[in-house]
Amino acid sequence: MSLSNKIFRKESLDNYLKVDSKFEKTLGPKDLLALGIGAVIGTGIFILPGTVAALKAGPSITLSFVIAAAVCALAGMCYAEFAASLPVAGSAYSYGTIVYGELPGWLLGWALILEYVLAVAAVSTGWSAYFGSFIQGFGIKLPTAISGSFNPSHGTYINLFAIVIVLLIAFLLNRGFKSSIRINNFMVFVKIAIILIFILIGMFYIKPGNWKPYFPFGVHGTLAGASTVFFAYLGFDTVSSSAAEVKNPSKTMPIGIIGTLIIATIFYVAVSVVLTGMVSYTKLNVADPVALALQLVHQNWTAGLLSFGALAGMTTMMISMIYGSSRLVYATGRDGLLPKALGQLVGEHHSPKNAMIVVTIFIAFLGGFVPLDQLTNLVNIGTLFAFTLVSFGIIPLRKRRDIPNSGFKVPGYPVIPIISGLACIYLITTLSVETWIGSAIWFTIGLIIYFSYGINHSKLSN
Repeated sequence: MSLSNKIFRKESLDNYLKVDSKFEKTLGPKDLLALGIGAVIGTGIFILPGTVAALKAGPSITLSFVIAAAVCALAGMCYAEFAASLPVAGSAYSYGTIVYGELPGWLLGWALILEYVLAVAAVSTGWSAYFGSFIQGFGIKLPTAISGSFNPSHGTYINLFAIVIVLLIAFLLNRGFKSSIRINNFMVFVKIAIILIFILIGMFYIKPGNWKPYFPFGVHGTLAGASTVFFAYLGFDTVSSSAAEVKNPSKTMPIGIIGTLIIATIFYVAVSVVLTGMVSYTKLNVADPVALALQLVHQNWTAGLLSFGALAGMTTMMISMIYGSSRLVYATGRDGLLPKALGQLVGEHHSPKNAMIVVTIFIAFLGGFVPLDQLTNLVNIGTLFAFTLVSFGIIPLRKRRDIPNSGFKVPGYPVIPIISGLACIYLITTLSVETWIGSAIWFTIGLIIYFSYGINHSKLSN
């Protein structure tokens, strides 16, 4: 077989369905919505509406969120059609392997591994910082040595609680996703309740004069704000990772993916409207704009609730992302592109425990010891790369006669998938040079792994 035939050989849907049939099908529409909302609505809802309004969009930040949601919805619809047509584990990696071929699929998976792992590691450090502030309110102060990444010059050696929360979540997930999803659903409920409390209380302190001028930075500022807040919606793709564990996936998956984007948009816009109505946008360039707004109207008790809401938000995000990354690594092991032990389903709950262990160790190490300020920029390019190929992938998917789909289909085919792919490419071009260099290094490592191990150990090579 020639090299080009090897790297573009495609897996069949039937093979994936046969292997992934061992998963327990326990998730319904409500579980998927909670999983998606848990991943998308994090601490950003308490920060982004304020800082982006102050620096780029002003009160028109509300339109920025709507525009970003519209662009994200294009990719979301493409994901929904794939998830309805291909109800298998592995999300975009498996989709890519079926419609593009093995190497493009591997690069998609490699990009998403980067997204999930770095995102969780970064959030674990934020969780640790918020937890430190929370217990400080009770007079307990964490020793400096265990409250930051390895940096002896600053007296920090390990971010202990970043490691602890990652290990705790992985332990819960390994006990079976059914029990973990109950905890996730509860934490999502707490988070939404706290957001609603802010909206309901803040409504009484809105001054319409704060919304004038509505476009202080012009329409260009609104669009620049949309490019920035676009990344607030990232994470909905983790919903598609659960397809093999979902009841009636052809109907349930689109509800989970598109419903997540709709609900997230409503909350982001509502918080933006209330926040910019309570306080002039010129005062919102602070680390905690929502807390500032509440303190200015003497609602300090509600500001205290935000810390708990932030902890809940970060916890649900980590549950969703650790879950998604373990299923992704499982899928690459299932296909032989990584060691086959990672592709095994073990235990009474038939879960990918080996993949979970490897992912957890890697995330815990990054969160506990490595400064992540610059690395997190790589999350954006990995995600947009996946969105681009998934969007354009609808076209070859529709041409496949061996893949029936009686569920959701992207409307306006093929125009909508093409527009979605082009929009993602545009956003990729706006990323920094440092991000491009970092991603080039990451993809080079991925190519080395594929050509030195994956191409020869792949199940398709047999």
